[in-house]
Amino acid sequence: MNFCTAISCMDGRIHQAVITYLNRRFGKPFVDLITEPGPNLILAEQKPEILVDSVLDRLKISVEKHQSKQIAIVGHHDCAGNPNSEKEQIEHLKKSIEFIKTFYPTHEIIGLWVDSKWQVKEIE
Repeated sequence: MNFCTAISCMDGRIHQAVITYLNRRFGKPFVDLITEPGPNLILAEQKPEILVDSVLDRLKISVEKHQSKQIAIVGHHDCAGNPNSEKEQIEHLKKSIEFIKTFYPTHEIIGLWVDSKWQVKEIE
């Protein structure tokens, strides 16, 4: 199918930039958005468990029903749900990627950072 997935903050300021980036990066016209405030922190710490389970349940739908093979986890500047520094949030992104890889080891999983100018950068 023509889907990829973004596990992203609920903050509406970042959605269009993330969708545009992923459309280009993966060549997919549709992006399933799984949103929570500060999802990189939630997944890095794997708590609260109810939110982790909710994200995983929605990701499973995207992967199984829409055949999404690419997943992006997104952090951003000025996040109310994860008010940590960029450096700390990027560490959260890296931990989140490793966590999601335990469920989807054959999928392409990337981390994205949206900066103070709302520009999307892929993390190393």
